[in-house]
Parts: sequence; structure tokens; C-alpha cells
Amino acid sequence: MSEEEKPEATLRDMYSDYFLDYASYVILERAVPHVNDGLKPVQRRILHSLDEMDDGRYNKVANVVGNTMKYHPHGDASIGDAMVWLGQRELLIDTQGNWGNVLTGDRAAAPRYIEARLTTFAKDISFNPKTTDWTSSYDGRNKEPVALPMKFPLLLTQGVEGIAVGLACKILPHNFIEVIDACISILRKQPFELLPDFPTGGMMDASNYNDGVRGGKVRVRAKVNVESKKLLRITEVPFGVTTGSLMDNIVNANEKGKIKISRIEDNTAALTDILVHLPAGSDPEMVREALYGFTDCEVSISPNSCVIIEGKPSFMGVSEILKHNAFLAKDLIQMELEIKLGELRDKWHFSSLEKIFIENRIYRDIEECETWEAVIKAIDKGLKPHIKHLIREVTEEDIVRLTEIKIKRISKFDSFKADDLISGLEADIEEVEKNLKNLTRFTIRYFENLKKKYGKGRERKTEIAEFGKVNRTQVVVANEMLYLDSKNGFAGWGLKKEDPVEKCSQLDDVVVFTNDGQLKVMKVAEKLFVGKRPQHLAIFRKDEEKVYSMIYRDGKDGALFAKRFKIGGVTRDKEYELTKGTKGTRIMYFAVHDSEEESNNNLLVVHLKPALRLRNLARPFQFGDIAIKGRAAKGNTVTKHSVDRVVKAPKDMGDETDFSLE
Repeated sequence: MSEEEKPEATLRDMYSDYFLDYASYVILERAVPHVNDGLKPVQRRILHSLDEMDDGRYNKVANVVGNTMKYHPHGDASIGDAMVWLGQRELLIDTQGNWGNVLTGDRAAAPRYIEARLTTFAKDISFNPKTTDWTSSYDGRNKEPVALPMKFPLLLTQGVEGIAVGLACKILPHNFIEVIDACISILRKQPFELLPDFPTGGMMDASNYNDGVRGGKVRVRAKVNVESKKLLRITEVPFGVTTGSLMDNIVNANEKGKIKISRIEDNTAALTDILVHLPAGSDPEMVREALYGFTDCEVSISPNSCVIIEGKPSFMGVSEILKHNAFLAKDLIQMELEIKLGELRDKWHFSSLEKIFIENRIYRDIEECETWEAVIKAIDKGLKPHIKHLIREVTEEDIVRLTEIKIKRISKFDSFKADDLISGLEADIEEVEKNLKNLTRFTIRYFENLKKKYGKGRERKTEIAEFGKVNRTQVVVANEMLYLDSKNGFAGWGLKKEDPVEKCSQLDDVVVFTNDGQLKVMKVAEKLFVGKRPQHLAIFRKDEEKVYSMIYRDGKDGALFAKRFKIGGVTRDKEYELTKGTKGTRIMYFAVHDSEEESNNNLLVVHLKPALRLRNLARPFQFGDIAIKGRAAKGNTVTKHSVDRVVKAPKDMGDETDFSLE
């Protein structure tokens, strides 16, 4: 196809290509960590820059940021923020100065005021140029690591969070010691379990953790201690919540009437210390439950374990990531041992050659040589009778190195010292070969040494527990009064001049029974319409299974029906029909009972209207004679005669009932 015949790219195609390129770049180069070293590109470049600048002393963070810009093309602000985040983890960066406070949310000082250097731990696990794959920096002037040769599951220990285009990553931090123990269990082919551990402590219910993949969830609570009847003390906060935001959250809940406190004060310094003062007469246990129900004293965290592996994003569970990192550490240790073994063998080889060269005075064979080729041949000829025990062939490069030995070294050569050196090298070679043959055992010993050397003070901070979900309707403070304006059909806590019904909270629901036999549950409000002269209105509590007794007339002149029922499950603001729905239906009697036994003893008198051949106009009715059914049941027939009224039976009437349902 000629150039003229090629179709021009449409704007849609161009937009699709550019957007895909941008999305791929953000995912791979900014937001999601690499599974091998657990680092985002900016974090990796910061650590590489610190290693490049390392001289044992602290460096100004501003200088580190400037040096990192050789590798990271996104500005100093992103580098500075990422470096502070790494420093606050207290794992890879040794900090000096004000680096902020994860408890209070206070920011770090400006980069020119704070200093940093690599920790010994970071040097032990992260850097080895001999096992690092390198790539060119964005401008081609420098080399940077594709991934650091990390011999530790840093990703799971630090945790990470990032948002890309159409993709998010949230891996929760885990305990340093438990991660090492889990790696050892993997290498020993033993079962293990790994759960999050947060630097802010608190309590955690991880029963639905789901190995950290999408769909899982952990609930984290602050530690709230009851100091006295008037004081609660918060000593640990949930992960991601600062003391300042938690205090604002508690004050806001108090203003909305969800909890009741008198005042709150923050004494947090190195440790969390928030004092919640309660008013007189408060139940501290109930207030503590309300704090969990209505404030950030309890938060839910949804993990989403996503990593870059083989150049593309992949969703991997925590267990799978840990196995990958454990075996990666084993592979890296094997590479290091093999490199060390090669170096030791080269050193033994040349030390042996040097001894042969000097002890057999082969250097004298070159005194008469006039060309470089003749020198090489003379040395090669002189070595041949003595090199049968060497582990590899002698190369021209080896011979060139022999010619570079200085006369001073030859004159001071000590054969006994040379033998000791060679014997030491042989012992080292034997040890490395032994470690390679027992690589799994050596890797386990490596992890055990890491735990022994760096594990002190890194014990679990978050307490693992199981706790139920707080029923908010049970712990909310009932600090409002529900009023009813029966004449106009309004109810709510704002109708202060009307008839009081009962105490309520702003989270409660109201149940209303109308005169024509309909049921409706509504959210309580300052003022809401419930219908004129409702038969019954009260706060609706699902856990209270009350029994309702009702007698209604079907239509204007229909039969009389009686029913006993429980409300059961309802949908808010939906109308439920309790009768047959005939026009003109009217409730003749309605009562609410706390128990079935109480409703059984409900004796009524049904007064009939006078009619021909009808002598007994007052007839007793016992609700205990009919069964308790659901709200949709239409009831049992009481009488088909016209009814004047239904009233409560007098106390002296007793159980003299000679009345059967018609």
C-alpha cells in the first residue's frame, strides 16, 4: 500500500492509543510496586540515590531529593513526600530531625532541615551491584536498577498504597518478625498464616481478610479503656486515623446527638493519649460502644493486593507474594554464593600461580626475551610442569597479571605466608560449596540471623481479636423526645408544644398504625406527616418482638375480624395492609403487648347493635382463643352482626366466656 493509500488515523484511534500509553505508564512507573523488591519506582530511586551518596554520614534530604531527580522525572515534591513516607516506616532510612508524626498527622519539616542515611538493615538486604539488573535512566545519562536485589519481603512488611488509571493497590503492613517466621515456614514446607500488623496498634478483626485480595476486609478498632465512670482513655488509634481527625470525628458525633460527652482533650506525644470526659450519669461501657459505632474509633479497611510481575500488573494474595519473595531471597543468596565461589577460586588460582612463578624463579626466564610474545611464551613454558593441580587452565590474562608483579613483592615473598593464604582460601571455598549444597538450610539461617539482629523492638503492635458489629440503634443516645400532633397528623422531635410520646434518638424509626388498618415504618425527623389521628404511634425497635392485638370492621357494614400478629421484617416508607383493604374499614380495637402471655389474657366485650331476635348484645371475647400469625393474615371472624363498640372487659368479669366465633 502506497503512502497516499494509507488511511489517516482518526481522533478516536489516537485518543485510545495515547490513553492506553498513559495508563500503562502510570501503572508500571508510578503507582504499583514491583513484586521483587516491593518498591514503587520513586522509592527505588530514592534508595538507589542514598546508596550512591552513602559515606556513613547523614545527608540533607534536600540534597538526596536533588540527586534523585537524575532518575525520577516527576519533580521534587513527589520525591520528598515518598522519602518522608519511607522514613516514617523506620525500616530502611535512618532519620534525623522532625520527620512528622503518624499518630497526630503532623507533617515533616522542610527537606533542607532534616537529614537521612541508609540503615544497616537496608544495606544488608537491598544492595549488591553484582546481582542487580540495570537500565538507563529517563535521559540516558545514568544507570538505575530495574529492581533492587531484595532478600526480604519488604512489600508485606511496609505495606503500600497507590491509585493508577483504572487500577488501585492497597497492601496492608505486616509484622517484621512474623514475616520472617512465615518465610522460614515456607522454606521448611510448613503451613503458615500471616495477618496485618499496624504501626499505630489498635485491635483488629481479620476474620474476613481473604489473604489480602479484593473482596476481603479487616475491621480495626482504637483501644478505649474505661478509667472511671466519667472518663474514657484512648491509647491506640486505628490504622490511617490520626488523633486530630479522630477528635474532630468524636466532637461531630456529639454535636449530632449520636454520643454524649462533656469534653475531650488530646495529650498525645510519643504515644496516643486522648481523654474523653463523660457527663454525670453516663454508662461508660455504652459510650465506648457508641464510639465504635458512630466514630472513627472503628474503621473498615479493604485490601487490594496488586503488584507488577513480569512487566504487567497482577492480583496476588499475600501468601503468594510471600512465597515469591522467600524463594527470590533463596535465588539471590545462591547467586551471591556462586559469585563468591567464583571469586575465591580465581583468587586461589592466581595465588597458586604466583607461588609457582616466584618459587620456581620463572621470572628469570624472561630476562633474555626481546619481544612481548617471547615473554608470554617463556612464562607459559616455565609454568607447564607445575600446573597439573590447578582447577582450570592458565590463560594469557593470567600470564599478563604475573608480569605485573613488582620486584619488591618478589623479593619479600614468604612461601609460608603464601601457603597459609592458599589454605585459608581452600577453607573458604569448602564452606561456600557446603552452603550451596545445603542452600535451603543456609537461607533459613540467613532469615534467623535477620530476626536476631533486627527483630528487637519489632514485636506485634495490633491485637488480633474477633468482635461483632455494633448495633448503632442500641448504643445511640436517646436525647430527643418524640411528640405527636394527632389532630393535624404530624410527629417529630421538633413539635415541642404537642403531646410527648417517648424518648428517641435521631437514628430511630417510627411505626404508625392508621385508623383504616395500614402499617408504615418511617425515619424519625424533626417533623413528618403520619396521618391524622393515628391508631398507634411508637418508636420501632426490631429486637423487641411485640405482639399486636387488633379488631377491625371490614368495610362500612361488614363482619368483625380479630387478629394477633407480629410485625416482622419491613421496608422503610412502604405501606402494609393489615386488613382486607375494603373501603370504609375501621379499627374497633387495638392493643400492644410485650409478650404472648400478656396478650393471651386480653379479655374484651363486643357490644352489638340491637336487632330482631338478638337478645344478648354484650358478648365477651378472649384473644387467647386465636393464634398469633404474621401481619398479612386477615384474621378470624368475630361476628357478622353490626357492632356498636368494642371495650375492655371489667376486672370482675373473670373468665365467664360463653361465646364462640361465628
